[in-house]
Amino acid sequence: MKILVTGAEGFIGRNLCLRLIETGYNDLIKIDRSAGPEQLKSAVENADFIYHLAGINRPLDDSEFGIGNHGLTQQIVDILTANKRKTPVMLSSSTQATRENLYGASKAAAENAIFSYAEITGAEHYIYRFPNVFGKWCKPNYNSFVATFCHNIASDLDISINDPSAAVTLVYIDDVCSELLSLLKSKDSGFQSVEPHYETTVGEVADLIRSFKDSRQTLTTESVGQGLSRALYSTYLSYLKPEQFSYSVPSYGDQRGVFCEMLKTKDSGQFSFFTAHPGITRGGHYHHSKNEKFLVIQGEAVFRFEHVILGDKYEIHVTSDEYKIVETVPGWSHDITNTGSSELIVMLWANEIFDKNAPDTIARPLA
Repeated sequence: MKILVTGAEGFIGRNLCLRLIETGYNDLIKIDRSAGPEQLKSAVENADFIYHLAGINRPLDDSEFGIGNHGLTQQIVDILTANKRKTPVMLSSSTQATRENLYGASKAAAENAIFSYAEITGAEHYIYRFPNVFGKWCKPNYNSFVATFCHNIASDLDISINDPSAAVTLVYIDDVCSELLSLLKSKDSGFQSVEPHYETTVGEVADLIRSFKDSRQTLTTESVGQGLSRALYSTYLSYLKPEQFSYSVPSYGDQRGVFCEMLKTKDSGQFSFFTAHPGITRGGHYHHSKNEKFLVIQGEAVFRFEHVILGDKYEIHVTSDEYKIVETVPGWSHDITNTGSSELIVMLWANEIFDKNAPDTIARPLA
């Protein structure tokens, strides 16, 4: 299947072409703004499906709106019609198509060209009036405020916000690409939409992106596993320079070993690790509510427990070969001793962030 992608070197085009190849569509015909009339004609004549993403939204002259949006679309459908082709066409339009401005008018005219082509030939056609699309590889200081915010904040540059409360509708590039890929398995023709879309404000987006940057100092991450936060976090990371791919976290060492905090969350606790030299015991305290999970990843150790009221005792011997989680239980004092001959390294998750003003950590050494 030969798939033509116009605007292949643009933001959506690059992401879509990569996804097409990943899905097994390797016979791509890529057209960008450097293509001449004959190259375009050959590409259109040989395509079995057309993703028409190319367009103009930041022209040097207003006349380019009509040439780059309606004009290019008309060229494509004229070639198809002249060759009696009924190739399916997807058109990247804009929410501006309903507004009275030159850009919107050029997009509306492009839509009409597609509808006329479909009426004449019976071809399948899909029109997307995209709102603000954001994601990796979008050019900052161009047509996406999200790209500009991510680039500037990652680069320690100021951002300008005229109205933080201004409402915006966003769609994420991965969701756009998934939607466009679904067209190859056939959908009903006409206007289409991308889901999910996110209703938010300019100020909320800026605050969230700033929090991603700040998390390297606070070690506290936002909830970035789903929804808008996940998509914005991925987008922000894509604007980091290679020298920003790593960062240091604080560690605290003494005669026993090292303790290092890695990551904190607002509602799911924190991750740390510690080391202990041979023969060293760490801990000797209990909690009323706090819970911890330990995983020995190097060495061997014994975990000791003692009920603070009943005095019951229990021991668990663990080596790094077992991949066994040892869990602390409220009301039981506990410690851990390195029983091996090498450095002990233990991963630690606590269900809450340590609060020095309310540590819920009461010293009670085990006998």
